Amino acid sequence: MRLVARTRFASTMNLSMMSHDQAHAAPQPQDLQTPADRYQELFQAVQLQRVFPDSKTFVDCVPEEDPAQILAAYREQCTRPGFDLSGFVHANFAVPEVYASHYVSVAGQPMREHIDGLWDVLSRQPQQHPPRCSLLALPRNYVVPGGRFAELYYWDSYFTMMGLAESGRHDLLRAMADNFAYLIDTYGHIPNGNRTYYLSRSQPPVFALMVELFERHSICEAIGYLPQLCKEYAWWMDGADTLQPGTAHRHVVRLEDGTLLNRYWDARDTPREEAYLEDVVTARQTTRPAAEVYRDLRAAAASGWDFSSRWCDDGNLSSIRTTAILPVDLNSFLWKLEQQIALLSRKAGLTEQSRLFQRREHARREAVDRVLWDNADGVYRDYDWQRQRSRGMLNAAISTPLYVRMASKQQAGLTAEALRTRLLSAGGIETTSMLTSQQWDKPNGWAPLQWLAIGGLRHYGLEDLSEDIAHRWLCTVSSLYQRESKLVEKYVLESTPHGAVGGGGGEYPLQDGFGWTNGVTRRLLHERPAHAANHARAASA
Repeated sequence: MRLVARTRFASTMNLSMMSHDQAHAAPQPQDLQTPADRYQELFQAVQLQRVFPDSKTFVDCVPEEDPAQILAAYREQCTRPGFDLSGFVHANFAVPEVYASHYVSVAGQPMREHIDGLWDVLSRQPQQHPPRCSLLALPRNYVVPGGRFAELYYWDSYFTMMGLAESGRHDLLRAMADNFAYLIDTYGHIPNGNRTYYLSRSQPPVFALMVELFERHSICEAIGYLPQLCKEYAWWMDGADTLQPGTAHRHVVRLEDGTLLNRYWDARDTPREEAYLEDVVTARQTTRPAAEVYRDLRAAAASGWDFSSRWCDDGNLSSIRTTAILPVDLNSFLWKLEQQIALLSRKAGLTEQSRLFQRREHARREAVDRVLWDNADGVYRDYDWQRQRSRGMLNAAISTPLYVRMASKQQAGLTAEALRTRLLSAGGIETTSMLTSQQWDKPNGWAPLQWLAIGGLRHYGLEDLSEDIAHRWLCTVSSLYQRESKLVEKYVLESTPHGAVGGGGGEYPLQDGFGWTNGVTRRLLHERPAHAANHARAASA
């Protein structure tokens, strides 16, 4: 594989496609129309009239015949007296099944064994991809989060992979590696998930962290993914070369002083198809242009934190301004991507390219320190580039610079103190310091944010707090498991008389499964064999 050093952001896309070994039975090209584009007024009618309680159901339905024929039939029948929209939909679409009940453990089963047994339950195979639906075909098997989330998700998968590694499932790890490389080579980026309606956005760019994980567990060498790392970087930095001070383009923002940083973005400014009615209702609650609200809702979905007061001016979701915010975690992950490309380029003998990315890595670190570090308060803060001021609210993303090792020793120590005194709760690290009805806020805790804090603190020798958070989280997860025989998507971190409970808030019910909770918990159990959570057993019937 011959790689060529380049000097512009976009030109790194020309490096190479995946190797023959990585390309495993590549799927046939498919129609990438989203359900809204394909079904038009039928789609709007189904979503606005709430044919299904969950807006995600219809966009995941499988048509029983040619979609064009279904749309034509709808147009011909919908004006007839007594037309039954729900009956029409159920006659023409196969409704996806949600396998919630499969995630309950057998009585007395240890939590570790429960997690190990779930990987096959949560696995999907390429031959299970129905034709003419929104699911994007993949070449290899993959693991889904669970519940209503029956597709591969980008940043979820990094935390899931840690559990796969500890369970000895290197077969699935290698398959996931190939799938993500395939997505980058096919679409230019890793979509939010492998659905057509997710193609317009990505999620936190953690592929560089995945590549490290693959190499650490001898799945494959990191250098083999250098072309995909460069291609993903070019997608995130599109337009940066010509961006003028005080302006933004897609994911990049250049401040008035010339500083370049990144934001979350979605290429579309329409309601999210998987939450169509919810977004329409939100936009109606404000005088802002609806397209602006839709873009910010979509950008928040790209962040993985959907939804949170982190992106809002107040507790009301209609005040969301995600695209105006330069996030600490996103810029930390992109710094890691730049560092990884510099390192692997040097190994590949691409000296010029390695030096280029070393300069970019250095420039981003300086920018983060100057713009996103609050020296007076000793914490990292998101920055509102439109209003030219830091965001006041503290959130758990402050541990991300520690996790990627971008923070100085002093910054790490101050961050640890902020985590301990302002976000640490009985059950782990709270998502934010603000109590709202949104799921990515207090009092909820999420597995990926616990892991970023645990790992980040450990990188700087801050073992006491790292172990304390790990202990609290394991106690939380095992408490609910012993009572309800399952792991869930998120947890309330405050103490209750009857033990831990699942988190609430947001647009949909609490989901069982659950990929990233399984992955982080399995890793923590492996690292702490003496912890009592290793002996937690499912409740008796």
